[in-house]
Amino acid sequence: MPSRLRRLRNLILLTGAGLGLLPLSLPSSAVRAEAVVLRPTPAPGPADNPLKGFVPYAGKARDFPHTLEFGYLALSDLMVGPSEFDWAPMERLLDDVASRGCQTVFRIWTEYPKRPTGVPAWLVADGLKLRGWSGADARDGAAETDRTPDYEDPRLRLVLKRFIAALGKRYDGDPRIGFVTAGLLGSWGEWHTHPHGEWFASKAVQAEVMDAYEAAFRRTPVLLRYPAGVDDGVYASNAGRRFGYHDDSFAWATLETGRRQDSWFYLALMRRAGADVMQRWRTAPIGGEIRPELWPCLWKDGGCEKAQDFARCVAETHASWLMDSSISLPMTAAERERAIAAARSLGYEIEVTEAVLESAPGRLSVRVTLSNRGVAPFHADWPVRIRVGRTGGEPVEAVLPLSLAKLMPSETATAETALVVPSGSVGPLRVRIAVPNPMSGGRPLRFANRGGDADPAGWMEVGEVGPR
Repeated sequence: MPSRLRRLRNLILLTGAGLGLLPLSLPSSAVRAEAVVLRPTPAPGPADNPLKGFVPYAGKARDFPHTLEFGYLALSDLMVGPSEFDWAPMERLLDDVASRGCQTVFRIWTEYPKRPTGVPAWLVADGLKLRGWSGADARDGAAETDRTPDYEDPRLRLVLKRFIAALGKRYDGDPRIGFVTAGLLGSWGEWHTHPHGEWFASKAVQAEVMDAYEAAFRRTPVLLRYPAGVDDGVYASNAGRRFGYHDDSFAWATLETGRRQDSWFYLALMRRAGADVMQRWRTAPIGGEIRPELWPCLWKDGGCEKAQDFARCVAETHASWLMDSSISLPMTAAERERAIAAARSLGYEIEVTEAVLESAPGRLSVRVTLSNRGVAPFHADWPVRIRVGRTGGEPVEAVLPLSLAKLMPSETATAETALVVPSGSVGPLRVRIAVPNPMSGGRPLRFANRGGDADPAGWMEVGEVGPR
């Protein structure tokens, strides 16, 4: 209400009270705007919301709901000279995954059991030493081969830093990429050379790789395999850094047991690394892989005898995504239902709990309250958009001043924006909300409300205000 009208009304009310008169009624449009309070019905969010859920290898499990796919690439396929790069293999991977509306999680490797070395041939020709091992010397006595490079060689160290810098310059912020797992060191890029731990990269080399990633990637999240504090005996400290983590023995070696032989389990490492690392899920994503031994049985009635409690693992790690090749295997209807529920339990689940629409001539104020029913925030800076329009007219849009990345589990956040009402059309104002995916063809974030996934473009109906 304009201040002049407010003062006039107050004067009339005071005067009327003093004279024993009834208050004068002012036109409702002069007293207040029309307000509508809406509370959309909650419902489970879709299992294939972006940047969360189960992650198959690229091109696999096409009939299972997912929006992330994983791919490996060898360093030798991408770095073809000391300062020369061939990005075609990366482009093929990213474009192939994006063609299915999904975003990519990838890892670059230099050693991979049963495969030729991923170290560039020109670097080996220059004298870089590779340590070969096979047969009884290999993991679990399997008849496999592996070639571990000398990670302390200054030539390899320089190559790794140059590669990471070039990778970040080209791909940091690329909307086709969901997450990067650091890779490059150790078998499968998993930062270990078990059982030959003495061949693994020193803390100095690890720190160089982490420094390079932090300098090169400011927008796309990078995840490390192992949490480590300042007193870790093997790994350079990553406390105080921006990295997330990936637990690649999820639901097998995730929860603490208290047994000394299980001190390498993920949450045991997290706790030893300190409070900063334990709370890292608030600012950086947690991913991983369900342990391969669990793939054949995890979703069966009764589950796996050796599995840890999956729901508890999700709750305590605050995991957003997990590689899971079990979704590529044949499943019964009941097993599929369990797997989809488990995928849905990962990461965020954002509900529109209330929307207040307040209209005035030529203007609409929209105040929205969101809650997070999930186990983690949404680890991206995608804007929340409001669209308002009338039937037959052009809609107008605005961005809510709200960060989903800061909306923690069990918390709510409220934000308000004002829009100029579109003219030249009739009927009530129709209000919708969406969080579009910045990748062309990528699936938008859908809200955990009834009708939240009705529109393929992600626009959820909030409600209407004004005369019909």
